[in-house]
Amino acid sequence: MSDAGAANTAAVGKMGFKDGDLIQELGYDDDVDYELRDALEETTGGELLTEEDHDVVDSVLLWWRDGDGDLVDALVDSLTTLGEGGVVWLLTPKSGRDGYVRPSEILESAPTAGLHVTTSEGVSQDWAASRLVPRRKN
Repeated sequence: MSDAGAANTAAVGKMGFKDGDLIQELGYDDDVDYELRDALEETTGGELLTEEDHDVVDSVLLWWRDGDGDLVDALVDSLTTLGEGGVVWLLTPKSGRDGYVRPSEILESAPTAGLHVTTSEGVSQDWAASRLVPRRKN
């Protein structure tokens, strides 16, 4: 396994994915990290679901870049198929990369969409991930 492959496998582990998890991928484009995607599919034992799939999922992987539109709207849309106890992983380009999203934008947008930022991880050379969970209903 290459160093990048090992790093991606470690990142998937840090993200908490396991065999059998259903992941819906939103915001796919030609700039995504293909090795990270491959590691996710290998770990979960299945392909990532697309925007057209309507299965209830354990997690949503949302690739997001500055200029993609309204982050709040995208986060609200990401909740459509998310199952109880599910997690949204918001992947944004790292600082200095094209499409970089300021952390303050994520921290401002998440609560408006009904989400709470819990952690952030560097998951690949070019992408950072923020773990977002729905706020508990009282």
